[in-house]
This record gives sequence, structure tokens and C-alpha cells, in this order.
Amino acid sequence: MKMVREAAREIPVMAETDVLVVGSGPGGLSAALAAARENVSTILLERFGCFGGNITQAMVESIAWYRHEGTVESEGIGVEFERRAKAMGASRKEPQSLSEALDADMFKVVADRMVEESGIVPVLHCFAVETVMDGESIRGVITESKSGRQCILAKRVIDATGDGDIAMRSGAPYRMDPKEKLQGLTVSFGCSGVDRERFLADVAKHPARIGDWAPETTGKEDDLFSTYLHEPFQKAREAGEIPHNVLKGGYWSSLTDAWEATYMNIVYMRGKDPTNVWDLTRAEIEGRQQAMWALAALKKYQPGFENAKLRTFGSAVGVRESRKIVGDYILTGDDVRNEARFKDSIGIFPEFLDMFNTAIIPTTGRYFHLPYRILVPLKVENLLVAGRCVAGDKASHAATRQMMCCSVTGQAAGVAAATSIKEDVTCRRVSVGNVQKALKRQGVRVE
Repeated sequence: MKMVREAAREIPVMAETDVLVVGSGPGGLSAALAAARENVSTILLERFGCFGGNITQAMVESIAWYRHEGTVESEGIGVEFERRAKAMGASRKEPQSLSEALDADMFKVVADRMVEESGIVPVLHCFAVETVMDGESIRGVITESKSGRQCILAKRVIDATGDGDIAMRSGAPYRMDPKEKLQGLTVSFGCSGVDRERFLADVAKHPARIGDWAPETTGKEDDLFSTYLHEPFQKAREAGEIPHNVLKGGYWSSLTDAWEATYMNIVYMRGKDPTNVWDLTRAEIEGRQQAMWALAALKKYQPGFENAKLRTFGSAVGVRESRKIVGDYILTGDDVRNEARFKDSIGIFPEFLDMFNTAIIPTTGRYFHLPYRILVPLKVENLLVAGRCVAGDKASHAATRQMMCCSVTGQAAGVAAATSIKEDVTCRRVSVGNVQKALKRQGVRVE
């Protein structure tokens, strides 16, 4: 690869803070709110123009679609997102669960309000491109924005980028599968002109079940209602109207009284590396083309979609899997499936797996503990990781990548960062007992 040398230069410090959170998806937003509620100064840094991550950028409405009667919920800030959105008219009933479907655009306002009320210092339209290190301790990040190249210094940094960007750049070890083995990327879209009553009548005649798309279940999931759609795309492939290797099936979410289907999760593209700019570029363009094929198939073969038109695309491709840190503990699929209990639990999450044709839905009250150690990367001090890049194996990732679980690890990271500052110790040596007490005060279930 041809290289050029960048000249050394001094970089102005744009801000200093106690806790810096990089990335504002469910994990990062929860981390910043939790830290601020522990009365430490907090900056929330986001590369896009709004907070919310997958909710607002990829339009993923269903933060808790696993929730059924019998589910034991983690509580905390993730559930607060639902309650706050509902109170502000920013949600609708999620069609296959006891949860709320969050309105992607209105949730931008919900997140703004929560950030402003907490006293968090918001920074939008700003990339973290490098880390500032003092030996093995992270001191902050270098940023790029319309204001140029600047620096934010912090006593503690939380990597909530989803891809483990900050952990990687600070020298923390991580793992990532070859792109052929990663879960696929999605370009979400929404439709207008959908005849809601006609569509729902057809769904009632031909209801889909989780067992239709998930070969591996525990059996109890097989007959649960699912929003899965595949017949329109199968017919379009058989007619030669779309390529044979795309659009195997996908999901619809909430429907509005204005004849809108606001979130269509139909496009699924394998073989793309979410940390490679060339692959991301191809995914965005190919994804939009696949979305147009999907819409054409729906218009022709799905009752209720005859007059449907494109309403919106997600602002960014949706990513399910990329880097995962190597932490002080590696969560396993066995931990998730066998109700693992840990003394350093920083939250619980229902026994819920959704990955590679596997579906385990928490209808029987089973749950596992999330240990603090999966947030702590090896070899780097005063850095915590929240969200889907926490330490775990391929199977446990099917749980920890879920947005509600990202909120659980995010809230824990925010509280732990604040607690370590108060104790004047590194994040690795913080009193987990004190972290647990603070999390309980914030309404989190840790046992």
C-alpha cells in the first residue's frame, strides 16, 4: 500500500471532562445518562447529527421485541427509553410482543430532551479518529469535525462505537471474524400508501410463526407470532424479477393510521466488513437497490401494498456484528442458555438469542447475569466498552448485540466510570459492590 507521511502538529484541546462517551446508540446514550446521574461531568460524542444510533439511524424500532408474558426484564434506562417515548407520542405498539416500537424520527427529540435534562455536554457531527494515551492509560481522543482536528481529554473513556473503534485504536486486543462469517448488514426502509386493514387481514389469514424462519428453537417459540414475510420475494425470484440470491425474507414492524409501514427490515447482505469503508459504501448502494426490488415485490404480490411508495431509507446501514474486545471475562453462549450467575453482575438480561436462524424467546422467566468484566478490555486502563462489542463469543453475541442489552452494559459502564473517579482508582480496580449499589439506585436489576 502506498503511504504518505502526516506532519506532526499540536492539536487544540476543545474540552476536558470526567467521562467521555464515544457513540450514542442505546449503549452510549445509556452510558452518558448514567454517568451524568452520578454527578460527574460527561460529554457525549456522536458522528451523526442526532443521538440514538441504530434506533434513529437504521430505524430499528423494536428495542424489546423479545418481551412476552413471563419475561423478566432488566429495567433501567433501556426501559426508560420506551416509557419516555410513549409519553411523548414517539412510539406505537410493537406488533409481536409486549413492547413499544420507537418512532425513529421522534426518538431524536426524546434523546435530545434526556441529554439536555441530564446536563450532558452534547457534541454532534464529530468523529473520534485516534486516542490519546499515557502509557497503558487512555487520556482522551482526537476528533475531526467541521471545526478541524481537536482533542477531548477525559479521566475515563467509554467506547460505545459498536465496532470497538476506540478500544482498537488504544491497543486493546479484540477479535473479529472474517467478513464471510459475520452477520449481514441491513438497509432499512419505510413505505407510505399501505392499506393497513387489507394488509393485516391478509396477515391474519396467513400468520407467520417464529418457527417458520428459525430452525433452532427450544420448541416453545415455534408457534409464537412473527412479522416475518417471505412469500412476495419468493414469487418475485421465481418470476425472475429479482436475483435468486437476495431477499430471502424479512420483517415488518409498526403501521400508522396514515397508511405507513415505518420500518421494513427486508434487506440482508452477507460478506461485508463493517469496519471497511469500501464495503460500507457498497453495502449502502447495494442495499438501496435491494430495497427497491423488495418494494416492487411487495407491490405486486403482497395484499395491502399495491399502492405503496418509498417513504424513507435508514440514514446509515444497520450493523449486527464486527469487532469484539478481549475482556477480563469472555461471556459464552452457555452462560446465556444456562442462566449464568456472577458475583460481579452489573445487570440481567432475559434468555434471548437471535442469530443465524436461532431464536430463543424469554417466555419462562429465565435470565442471565452480565458480569462487569466483559466491559473491561485487556491492556488498557480507564477505558470501558459498552454495547455489542463487549467481550463474548459468537453465541453470546446473539444476546449482547440486542439494543436493550446494549443499554444494560451502557448504563453499567457509565456508573462504573463515575464510581472509579470518586474512588480514585482505575476502572479495572473499581469496587463492583459500589457500582452495584449505584446501579440499584438508578433502577437496574442486577440479581
